[in-house]
Amino acid sequence: MRRTVSLTAVATLATAALAMAAPVGQAAQAATSPSHGVTVAHACAAPTKKGEMACNALQVTAGTPKSAHAERELTAAAAPSGYGPASLQAAYNLPSASAGSGQTVAIVDAYDDPNAEADLAVYRSQYGLPACTTANGCFRKVDQNGGTNYPRGDSGWAEEISLDLDMVSAACPNCKILLVEASSATMTNLGTAVNTAVRLGAKFVSNSYGGSESSSDATYDSTYFNHPGVAITVSSGDNGYGVEYPAASKYVTAVGGTSLTTASNTRGWTDTVWSGAGSGCSKYDAKPSWQKDTGCANRTVADVSAVADPNTGVAVYDSYRSATGWMVFGGTSASAPLIAATYALGGAPSSGSSPASFPYAHTSALYDVTSGSNGSCGGTYLCTGTTGYDGPTGLGVPNGTAAFTG
Repeated sequence: MRRTVSLTAVATLATAALAMAAPVGQAAQAATSPSHGVTVAHACAAPTKKGEMACNALQVTAGTPKSAHAERELTAAAAPSGYGPASLQAAYNLPSASAGSGQTVAIVDAYDDPNAEADLAVYRSQYGLPACTTANGCFRKVDQNGGTNYPRGDSGWAEEISLDLDMVSAACPNCKILLVEASSATMTNLGTAVNTAVRLGAKFVSNSYGGSESSSDATYDSTYFNHPGVAITVSSGDNGYGVEYPAASKYVTAVGGTSLTTASNTRGWTDTVWSGAGSGCSKYDAKPSWQKDTGCANRTVADVSAVADPNTGVAVYDSYRSATGWMVFGGTSASAPLIAATYALGGAPSSGSSPASFPYAHTSALYDVTSGSNGSCGGTYLCTGTTGYDGPTGLGVPNGTAAFTG
């Protein structure tokens, strides 16, 4: 059986998500919401125990997203619904035509997607992107230890993998991609995969999963995420106001979520807070020196953001098991790889640097997100879009790559 929740209730599910435990491989589906116009389903099962993570991918299963036909207005090659490379590059002013060559973005997820490379080829061919294959040295898939002993397949995490691979491709078509598949969705295995990605040379590592904070987080921080000179992005969560780990780690760039629509302004686009984006004040992680907000003594989530609203969702191709080919996805699982790829477009971080601090030194190179909310926090910036820094969208969304270099 598949559980159902209203999309409008997403913003109130910060704690309920962990209580909705389901057997591994079973997804939670959301019912149609009149205010959003789409039905969504969580790609991955909710965690059932401490230290277990769930991916933050939300599939649109019914209804017509606002982004359904946007890509077709920019390129005749775009048949699928949802934003594709042309829209995303335009919205965030990304120099993707020539930048990113030689950089490797690692994607860390749980379980195996046997169709990952083949599905990636379909996506890239659809949008006229250069081929990214094992044969030409652009794509590589390894297990959490760097070998080829892949874990068992999982259809939900396969959707997450396809979303991640496609978003890196959309933002940085010239980047190489390293997919590291953890044996299971525990923080221990996923963290091991992060370490492997760094060991194999990736300077950019995207993580689109999260779970509840715990007293173990400081240990996880030092064991898995303390990698100077490596930009590690983590999705902030899809359950509205509330903090997930590892987004709360002081060593990562926590990526919130927005609703992205076209607009009659100079930019041509506008972002508002997505009601499902995770944010708030960490219970356990200390505040990094570059965060200066005064309403949270500890680490505040998020740092930056990008599109995550399923109603303004992105096109993804996935064919594994129950997948239907072209689909529309949202969730901060979309925004985390987009930001990792934006870091890659800006070039390798300097040796010994803290890439999570880069946006704080270049706030003028971000589009500020000033409206919307993801829950109830007394009207403070921790859950409400405002001028300057706020929890759901951090410092804003990319305006080129200058905010992601250092």
